[in-house]
Parts: sequence; structure tokens; C-alpha cells
Amino acid sequence: MEFAFTYNYNSLLVSAIFSIPVLLYFVAHIHKLFKFRTSDALVQQPPGSTGWPIIGETLEYLSTAKNGVPEKFINDRRKKYSRNLFKTSMLGQPTVFLCTAEGNKFIFSNENKLVIPWWPSSVDKFFDTQNVSKAEESMKMRKFVTPVLKPDTLRSYVSVVDAKTKQLLQARWDGKREVEVHPFAKDLTFILACRLLLGIDDEKAISELQKPFGPFSTGLLSLPIDLPGTNFRRAVKAAKQLRGEFEVMIKQWKSDISQSHGMLSQHLVEEGQSGSDAEMAIRILALISASYDNVSTAMTFVVKYLAELPDVYDAVLKEQLEIVRAKEADEPLNWDDIQKMKYSWNVASEVLRIHPPANGAFREVIADFKYSGCLIPKGWKLHWNAYATHRSAEYFREPEKFDPSRFEGKAIVPYSYVPFGGGAHMCPGKEYARIAILVLMHNVVTKFRLEKVFADEKVIGLPVLRPAKGLPVRLYPLQL
Repeated sequence: MEFAFTYNYNSLLVSAIFSIPVLLYFVAHIHKLFKFRTSDALVQQPPGSTGWPIIGETLEYLSTAKNGVPEKFINDRRKKYSRNLFKTSMLGQPTVFLCTAEGNKFIFSNENKLVIPWWPSSVDKFFDTQNVSKAEESMKMRKFVTPVLKPDTLRSYVSVVDAKTKQLLQARWDGKREVEVHPFAKDLTFILACRLLLGIDDEKAISELQKPFGPFSTGLLSLPIDLPGTNFRRAVKAAKQLRGEFEVMIKQWKSDISQSHGMLSQHLVEEGQSGSDAEMAIRILALISASYDNVSTAMTFVVKYLAELPDVYDAVLKEQLEIVRAKEADEPLNWDDIQKMKYSWNVASEVLRIHPPANGAFREVIADFKYSGCLIPKGWKLHWNAYATHRSAEYFREPEKFDPSRFEGKAIVPYSYVPFGGGAHMCPGKEYARIAILVLMHNVVTKFRLEKVFADEKVIGLPVLRPAKGLPVRLYPLQL
């Protein structure tokens, strides 16, 4: 479930701390929090502090985050307590941050052995998974998604991604002096998901489906107060509507097996799937929601750096022009072209190092174990956070510097670079994201030079990581 439920950590904390149901839960179980502090003190716990009763260190985590990045919170505690790990309290849970590449490897290697996926109960309302084991649902989701998004399947869709990207750029950017990148990236990722995954190519149908997706995406990371008029209530209602629409699609796919309606329908018909239509609808909603926020965020920040750094832009343009010159006029991109975009992917990789769209995820400990000489009790939560290693000089020289050459055949310390997770549980959407990002880069740099409207535009982390003003850029058409 990593791919579908790795959401913005900051937003989850805001949602939880101000949630009336969660606060009531804390009050009802506050004796357990105090028991956690006293009874376990007889053994060697991870160093750290659990902060205030009930709220733990949530407010400090949020207040010290800069540009949506929790770097200061993590680094301060690593210096004070331990380079490897520290304990805190987040979302009302005793939580241990593992802060090294070795820690990331430990988490990814012990999935379903010592730890299982965990996310706040408020998320379950959107996907109707309140009474489902998180570990079981995560495994089913991965089994559902992995064969659909495997490279052998995706390679035949590169030309489709190219055509839809060109079409939207022509409609939204051609003839314009200034555009906002983030809203464009959101629309593009949704169009691609509809066309590739669902087989929907009609603009009106896509627009109608996107209407409930707006409040769903907004409310997914809002305060989980389930009252009329709140973003959370609207999102729950939108999620229910979307699941219903996906169930209708699934029934149509099954009744019309002679036609391929997209990668999901093709796989459903050819391979079959265990589970009801309702369960399949939940997984489709999770899959598309992950694409909607994570891929569009990555696209936005890639364009941001192309607009900021002329040298990087020029090098990307040089590589992309070599691809253009080797093709016939108007010949679409193909899989082989994607493999040639090595420097462009280095640029995108550096963007994902500095601004990983999903900055981490939780795990629940299912059996006591020792790590780095400390006891981690059953029931505690573990958290891996990409920024702990991505922004560390221990793994990346001058980590604040934008340097695509880091990825030019040089050995990156295993598990230090984790924008897609790692190990056997690497995000199955990585190749899908790579194709979408590289195709956009190709079509943007071969048509336009870019200039940021606001040179010092801030980055914010709520509800999702994004430029504060939507990244408006000026366009200067190229004459090739």
C-alpha cells in the first residue's frame, strides 16, 4: 500500500492533532500513554522525548518545518540523541524515526516480518477499509498494481502519453505569455490516468470524473472532522461517488471483454482478479489518487528547476534535440527514446531527492525487536522519512546544491535515495512516473524557454508539497 497511501506526513499530523474524534480517543486512552512512559523505562528505549501529553511533539514538528521540509526537526534530534534513531510521539502514537540508509533498509527488508504498513484511521473512511487489515490490504493493492504498471505493459503506451501531453500543452500553453504549472500538471496527470488506466479519452467524461476528484483530493489531507460543510465530509462523499463510478466501469469491462478500455481493464479481463467489484473500485481510487498528487508534484518541481537553472535547461534541451533530430517529423516518442533521456532523468532524480512528493511513511511494529541497541516494543510506530537521508551530507555532498551529476554512474549509497521506497517494496508506479515526467520534459523544453514569475516563490507543504503560488512561469517559444 506504500504507493497508494504514502501521503504528505505534515498534513497527516495537522489532520490528527486537531481532530475531535482523535482527541477524544487520546483522552480515553491517556493512561496508556503514561504507561508507555513508565513501564518501558526499565529497558533501554530509543533516546528521545515524547513531548507533551496527548499532542506529543506534533506542534514542534510542524512549527520547525521550513518550506514544507521537516529537516530541522530531524537534524536537531539526531544531534541531540543519536545519529541512527530517536523516539517521539506523533499522531498520538509512540513513534521511532529511523534516520539512516541502514534504517531504511531495515524497514523495507522486514515488511510483514517485524513491521506492517500503518496509516491513520481517518484515511480508511475514504477507501471503506475500516474493518480491513492494513497489512492484508497493502499486499492486495501491490498484487493489483504491480502487473498493471510493469515496464513491458507501459512501453506500448509511451506514444499515447506523448500525444496527450502535446495535446494539452497546445491547448493550454501555445500562444500564452504566462501559465501556472501546478494546476496544469494536476490536469495532465489526471488525463493520463484516465486514458492509460481507465481507457477514457472523451474530454467531457474526464471532466465529469475530475469534478468529485477535486474535493476528494483536497479533503484527503484535511482535518478529519466529519461534520456537514467540512472538507473532510465533502471528501468522504466524493470518495463514495468515485467508488460507485468505478464499480460501474468494472461491470462494463467485464461485460465487454472484446474491447480493451485501458491497462486496468485489459489486466482484469486477461488475468482475472480475486475480490469483489467494490474492492477493485477501492484499489482503482487509491491508484489514481496517488498519481494525481505525487506525479503532478514531481512534474511541477521539474519545471521549476528548468526555469531556475539555465545550464540545466540547456543540457536537457541538447539531449532532447538529439532525439528530435533522429526522428521523422511528427513521429511520436517511443520506449527507446525514453531510454536515451539519461541526463534528463538525472535532473528529475535530483528534483526527487530535494523535493520527494511523498516524504515518508509509517509502519507498525508487530513483534518486539532490538535495533541499534534499543528495544522497539510491539505496537509502536516506525517512521522513515526521505529527508533524513536525501538532505544529509553523509550521503550526498553539498546536499542543498542542485547537482544532477550525482546520478551519472556514481554509486549512490543503497537505501539513501528513497523517493519510491526501496527493496522488494519499491513503489510499482516508478516507471509510470518516469515516463510521464520525461515525456513532459521533452515536450516543454523543445517548445519553450521558461522564466519564473516569482523568483523567490516559497514552497509549502500543506495540503501537499507545492509552490505557494502554483508556479507561474513566462513562456518564450523556441524556433527550432
